[in-house]
Amino acid sequence: MAEGSQLDDAGRMLEADLAEVDAACSRFRPDSELSSLPRDGRPVTISPLLAEAVSAALRAAALTGGDVDPTVGDALAALGYDRDFAQVPPEAPAPAQPVSAAIIPGWRSVRLDGQVLTLLPETSIDLGATAKAWAADRSAARIAGRLGQGVLVSLGGDIAVAGPAPAGGWTIRVQDVTGDPDDDPEGPYAVVAICDGGLATSSTAVRRWRRGGSVLHHILDPRTGSPADMTWRTVSVTAGTCADANAASTAAVIRGRQAPSWLARHGLAARLVDTSGRVLTVGGWPQPKTIEMRDHD
Repeated sequence: MAEGSQLDDAGRMLEADLAEVDAACSRFRPDSELSSLPRDGRPVTISPLLAEAVSAALRAAALTGGDVDPTVGDALAALGYDRDFAQVPPEAPAPAQPVSAAIIPGWRSVRLDGQVLTLLPETSIDLGATAKAWAADRSAARIAGRLGQGVLVSLGGDIAVAGPAPAGGWTIRVQDVTGDPDDDPEGPYAVVAICDGGLATSSTAVRRWRRGGSVLHHILDPRTGSPADMTWRTVSVTAGTCADANAASTAAVIRGRQAPSWLARHGLAARLVDTSGRVLTVGGWPQPKTIEMRDHD
């Protein structure tokens, strides 16, 4: 584990990495490479960085059977999530036209051959579902390789580790999320340890806003064009990479009650919290009696 100047070096490297990713992948920056993509169906050569991010998004779509779809950008914008979330009005009238899956062309409409990207006309890509987790994996590996130290990178609910882990693994607190700013930060949580790969948490209780009296959130079901049913308040998953963990946690939110069996079939350890606060674990997620952990109502 790094100390002193190495921590400073790691911080600078992470800051530079995230600036590069934002410049390439943000759908909210008019000057980003993603925002400048043509929408007329022409093939275009993109940067290696954006190609890597798009490849990660397509992998997530394939692994989840299309649950995590990078072509939901126009649907999100139509629902009001058309700028950095801090600037989204918390309440506004309903959209002038109902939003449906008809404006989501589907991930198979995105073609990537090396650095050559081809989109169906008027297709808008949103990499928000995968880019942050992929960026955590990328930075953790780059920093560990440069410094020769074990590294943990945490970007919101996305955590990636690389290099040698501390004795007993990296200890991580998995906090339940309710969306209530008055909630006790000492509320329901679990403490786990990981030695490699990543851990991601997806939630329907954050990034919420109202349109026409309806409560919306940022995880869309591409089959309907609407926010996924709020079966699960929080889903946390571990996997071989943070990107794969994020894809699985997002897909679990979208799959609702079918999520536990789907996660178990894929051998993924996960912790799911429903809207009543009930905790369900699958795939070998450690139970409170086997590891220092606290789950309570």
